[in-house]
Amino acid sequence: MTTVLIADDQPMQRFGFRMLLESQDDITVVGEAGNGNEAVHLVARHHPDVVLMDIRMPGLDGIEATRRIIASGARTRILIVTTFDLDAYAYEGLRAGASGFLVKDALPEELLAGIRAVAAGDAVVAPTLTRRLLDAYVHHLPAAPGAPAGSDPRITALTEREREILTVIGQGWSNTEIAARLHLAESTVKTHVTRILAKTGARDRVQAVILAYDTRLVTPM
Repeated sequence: MTTVLIADDQPMQRFGFRMLLESQDDITVVGEAGNGNEAVHLVARHHPDVVLMDIRMPGLDGIEATRRIIASGARTRILIVTTFDLDAYAYEGLRAGASGFLVKDALPEELLAGIRAVAAGDAVVAPTLTRRLLDAYVHHLPAAPGAPAGSDPRITALTEREREILTVIGQGWSNTEIAARLHLAESTVKTHVTRILAKTGARDRVQAVILAYDTRLVTPM
């Protein structure tokens, strides 16, 4: 059973999410939060598998709430839900530690698949969509501080092959595409990805994409 906390300041939005989620045999809603402070408090109380996190909420917003939940060491994963005109905030949410993002007008099956993917530790969106969002908005954000590309200790700890795979993950390649283009077995690619996440401290594939941008292995188109 996947447990979910809904964090959104709009009661009707929370109601809609709850109705959808409670129609599923493998998902249960453990609580609702109307702002970021409530979300942080309820995560500490209920330890849900996934939080559906709105960004714009009164008081503590969803980005800072995400940052605090991740900093607490909770096993909970965060799924940002946003609207198209707030994609820049979604990017900041990913940087804060969220495991993925969806738009609020996503189809019900997309939301359910996203929750299940995040609960399983996977990226909630296709890597190409993540790259599209990053490419669109990274120009409007402060440049990531640090040394020249590749000199970050998280990168120097990688083997040459692992660094190559992290680079193409940042470019939006799926495991299947990596396997085909680099002439590797898909199981081998999965092993490399697991090692990359462990060595770099990235929580999941989405955070690996962020890392590729932050360390300048990948630059916006």
